Amino acid sequence: MHTKKITLALAGIALTACGHHHDEPEIINERPSFLGAVSAKTYDGVSDDLLTAGLGATGLAGALPAYADPLNPTPAELRRNAIYANYRAIQDISPAAGFGRLYGPNVDVSGNPTTGEGKIAGSEFIAYADDGSGNKNVTLMVQIPASFDANNPCIITGASSGSRGVYGAIGTSGEWGLKNKCAVAYSDKGSGTGLYTFDDDSVNLQNGVRAQRTAAGKNANFTPIVSDADRAAFAASRPGRVAFKHAHSQQNPEKDWGNHTLQAVEFAFYMLNEQYGRYARDNTHHVVRFTPTNTITIGSSISNGAASALLAAEQDTRGLIDGVAANEPQIQPRTATGYSIRQNGVPVTGQGKWLIDYSTYAALYQPCIASTAAAPGRCTALVAKGLLTGADLAAQQEDARARLKAYGWLPDSDVLQASHALTTVLVAVTYANAYGRFSVTDQLCGFTFAPTDASGSPVPFTPAQRAASFATQNGIIGTPIYEASVGGAKAYNLGVSPSTNLADQSLDGFLCLRALATGIDPVNGNALTGTLAEQSARVRSGAAEVLATGNLRGKPAIIAAGRSDTLMVVNFNSRAYLGLNALAEGPASKLRYIEVLNANHFDTFTSVFPQNIVPLHIYLFRALDAMMAHLRNPSVPLPPSQVVRTVTRPDATTPMTLANLPPIVQSPAPGNLINVSGTTVDVPQ
Repeated sequence: MHTKKITLALAGIALTACGHHHDEPEIINERPSFLGAVSAKTYDGVSDDLLTAGLGATGLAGALPAYADPLNPTPAELRRNAIYANYRAIQDISPAAGFGRLYGPNVDVSGNPTTGEGKIAGSEFIAYADDGSGNKNVTLMVQIPASFDANNPCIITGASSGSRGVYGAIGTSGEWGLKNKCAVAYSDKGSGTGLYTFDDDSVNLQNGVRAQRTAAGKNANFTPIVSDADRAAFAASRPGRVAFKHAHSQQNPEKDWGNHTLQAVEFAFYMLNEQYGRYARDNTHHVVRFTPTNTITIGSSISNGAASALLAAEQDTRGLIDGVAANEPQIQPRTATGYSIRQNGVPVTGQGKWLIDYSTYAALYQPCIASTAAAPGRCTALVAKGLLTGADLAAQQEDARARLKAYGWLPDSDVLQASHALTTVLVAVTYANAYGRFSVTDQLCGFTFAPTDASGSPVPFTPAQRAASFATQNGIIGTPIYEASVGGAKAYNLGVSPSTNLADQSLDGFLCLRALATGIDPVNGNALTGTLAEQSARVRSGAAEVLATGNLRGKPAIIAAGRSDTLMVVNFNSRAYLGLNALAEGPASKLRYIEVLNANHFDTFTSVFPQNIVPLHIYLFRALDAMMAHLRNPSVPLPPSQVVRTVTRPDATTPMTLANLPPIVQSPAPGNLINVSGTTVDVPQ
């Protein structure tokens, strides 16, 4: 017997050799080399399920499920609460905003609410992708619904958004994929929940349960690279401080997001062929049934997960991915020149900025906009340093908004600037550490992370908080602590800067982060020297490793983004990527861009700002619908790039309807068409 073995590294070939005749070669399904031990669980779709962990739409909208023993939650309980937390973090679960009516687990693939709970039966497979060191331990997960259509096979990617764990995309591309009878290939991108607590030397395991670092060994989701002596000294001198994977792994995981997404797709092919491929003649292995040639794979997700899908498509040399449908990608163009973006005929400002640049800029000014008359310290300190003007707080805050607009934010973001202060601070501190590959013990720019008490002083996590961390943390864990605060370490928002002696929300620390991002002292304009210059070089070098080329290799793609996005500003991200793609692919491009008015990065703001914000989530599903229709039947054209003019609500109690959320159309009115001519992108007002 002649058995021919190939791996998925060559999976682009057509499957022609899987016949049953004894002398025909068989293509054996081989386990990807990067894959660790696979855990498997099958859910009946009643007591427990793939999509809602048995909670159903009603449970997701209800109270936080309790643990039988809060000090020792089970893996099933942690999974359930992680899915609960991730759903609610991504979707506005208010019925008035549309949950349960326009979107949600109980809403069918045609957008119609059903009387069911939206539970989906099937099998779930989880494994680490690693190089054998145990230092990466990227969590990959494949969900195969019981409804998987083997005659029309499809895979949807679900890299987590933000720094979330592996269930981070469950309520976005995961839900769409499962409802549409596709397997879903998830990844935590190497930045998912990995809480290390110094005070008890404990870690998260792959299933979320806590364990001692030494007992966990290579099964730890994350362990900081710190000597035992340094670990003990840091724990003694900095009680309550923690390390987490995205910031402190010293891996710069973002540089590998595309690769991790491709690995998740390979894992999905492997598991599908194990599940559905017939046994080979050796009665041990399975024969490959599904390949990239006969299976439709769509890269999808939102935010960082959406960037992962685009980067995977750029890096896909094996034809694993057929198309992309992505919302609000945190995508960083390799260049800001060579293309131009215009809105209403006027060139925009700030196109194609890097995340570390604009996040550290916003971290200076958004906390001022969020300040109150009782605590104006950030604004006052910025004025004293010549970085802000205004005779009173209102004038200073208006100047802060003006500076953000001059840097590239749109007027649509004005109402949201204050509400983004905490998020931007978390991004600035986390990514500076990640890009520079700094250790938690480096205390970059004076920052560490810890829980805090009512006075802002760092305290340890309680045993119950540690035990539940897999389910409750979004990947950025605790509060940034400003160690250099006058009088002792405090939460950043209560920190007193040494240079001002003001309660200015730790301005000195954020001026340091800004300096690292630019290589220039933001106060005096001088180039950095010494240690700061070395740290800045590390941060900027790491940031340069993650940049996108814009070359999607001819793959069709749809990006949807909100014009009001205040975190991933469209001038920096989605619009710029459209221009970069025009530069890279020219007339061969199949990228479409949908800009949704009144949509922002966080659908949870829909009920907070009902007069300004509508949910973008529904446009991810519409983009996926359009992409799948095109891939299944290429004669169905992709919709052209366009502005979608949504309608906001007068208040949070007025029900959102489809009238508020117009569709993506095949023939937009001329005033809604986004045109790409050469390397010039024209977005209508």
